[in-house]
Amino acid sequence: MDKLICIAGTNASGKSDLGIELAGRYGGRIISADSRQVYEGLDLGSGKVTPEEMRGVRHYLIDVAKPDEFFSLSHFQKLAYEAIDETIADGDMPFLVGGTGLYINAVVDGYDLSGAAPDMEIRRRVENASSEELIAIIRSSNPGVLARLDTDNKRRLERAAEKALAGELREDRNTPRYDCLIIGVTWPREELYERIRIRLDKRLSEGMIDEVADLRKSGVSDDFLYRLGLEYRYILMYLRGEFADYDSFYNKLYMEIRHLAKEQMTWFRKRRDINWVDMKSDPVGECIKLIDEFTL
Repeated sequence: MDKLICIAGTNASGKSDLGIELAGRYGGRIISADSRQVYEGLDLGSGKVTPEEMRGVRHYLIDVAKPDEFFSLSHFQKLAYEAIDETIADGDMPFLVGGTGLYINAVVDGYDLSGAAPDMEIRRRVENASSEELIAIIRSSNPGVLARLDTDNKRRLERAAEKALAGELREDRNTPRYDCLIIGVTWPREELYERIRIRLDKRLSEGMIDEVADLRKSGVSDDFLYRLGLEYRYILMYLRGEFADYDSFYNKLYMEIRHLAKEQMTWFRKRRDINWVDMKSDPVGECIKLIDEFTL
């Protein structure tokens, strides 16, 4: 199989910069694996790298959908496959870089996906259900799938219950298309939290609140922004006056980003095939050694 290098990590872990550095060294291209960077206009809130930060490295899967447009995991996988295959055909090395674990797994593991549009009636039912009700729905459809789920993660339960009610919940059928080297980037927890705080302050100072306000003015729905979660959800709530003051908004958003980083690490830690590099030592050197051994 053709070779694919994946750089995975949490928010503010430095994975994008590391991916760009490595792609530049190896004559590679980057396929972004981020569920929000696919949308146009979601720049500061999704942490997109700027053209200057790309340093001439070609990026795929950024700005490929309009806000409010239906964009599924299946859409991402199809476009990612096309970008990877194009990169390989041109003699370059593909780097899949991102923090959305489901997107990474869909490509690395070769998920068998239907690509069907969601049933909005089922989705509303699921969103209004309690965790206990969701577990009951999944158990009645496929107990084996339930055994592999993190039942403390309501979003995962909602996704599985929605598939169960649509008759699509089945045992995983994967067909990997690439020989993958997965590199994970990590920091000690308190240092990661400080990096998250610094990054959040920077994006707020650059106009992240104005970005959300402008999206609303341009016609992007509040429902879409709310469902994006994190920055878009809490800035929306702040703009609607749902926080007592700015400090309440800031503290809530900061804590939720930290919580997501913890969830991301839990997701990635489930994979036994990730090669973890220490971002405090010589991550580029460690990655070069891994890549050179992988591509021999």
